[in-house]
Amino acid sequence: MNWAFLQGLLSGVNKYSTAFGRVWLSIVFLFRVMVFVVAAEKVWGDEQKDFTCNTNQPGCHNVCFDHFFPVSHVRLWALQLIFVTCPSLLVVMHVAYREDRERKNRIKYGENCKRLYQNTGKKRGGLWWTYVLTLVFKIGVDATFVYLVYHIYEGYSFPNLVKCTQVPCPNTVDCFIARPTEKRIFTIFMVVTSLACILLSFFEILYLVGKRCHEFLSSAHHSRFTNTCGFLCKIFPLLLPSLKMFGSNCVQSFPLTQTRVFSW
Repeated sequence: MNWAFLQGLLSGVNKYSTAFGRVWLSIVFLFRVMVFVVAAEKVWGDEQKDFTCNTNQPGCHNVCFDHFFPVSHVRLWALQLIFVTCPSLLVVMHVAYREDRERKNRIKYGENCKRLYQNTGKKRGGLWWTYVLTLVFKIGVDATFVYLVYHIYEGYSFPNLVKCTQVPCPNTVDCFIARPTEKRIFTIFMVVTSLACILLSFFEILYLVGKRCHEFLSSAHHSRFTNTCGFLCKIFPLLLPSLKMFGSNCVQSFPLTQTRVFSW
């Protein structure tokens, strides 16, 4: 499998991500993709060949292996990594769509025309929703695959010995898994990194929503302040003649003697 494509994809989407998103990309590339390519594939190797049973009954070995390992861990993790990284391509495509619209707008109205977007890579409008939906999808994919591993293999451990009673085995057959401890360690490692990615994506959603709410409240407060100032600026000229009349009446209501007394 060509993992260079995923590396280029992760590097391209990195510049449009938040701090949480960059940490998520680092975990996915360093602790999941690299570990998967370098170590996990070699640890599993030819699983069916390393799975041995103490019987020579034809077909019993294949049936027992299919019963305990219906889907290979390596292929399941490969699907998980593909599904969890490809949604990032939507963000890159959305930014490319914005840049194409901006380019066509400059061609049509000239270089000095009004820009459609202040920053094509800034998460505003539709790009914000695209980014948040990709995060939700990533959380769903990681959670689904973590549950599938637990449900299909009945946990995250690998016993040294499994007993098989499937047909056409003549009786209860003892089967042995190669390198069970090493496989258990890698399985737990991949599950823990998946849970870490779920938490990071969840925190990133909270950060984006909180930032958007803060900006909305700040803009609403600024708008109310601006409207109040505008209202005062409009009503003050109307009140100015009344204020002048009120001031002149106050001066006329005090006699001169009283004014002297007060002056003294």
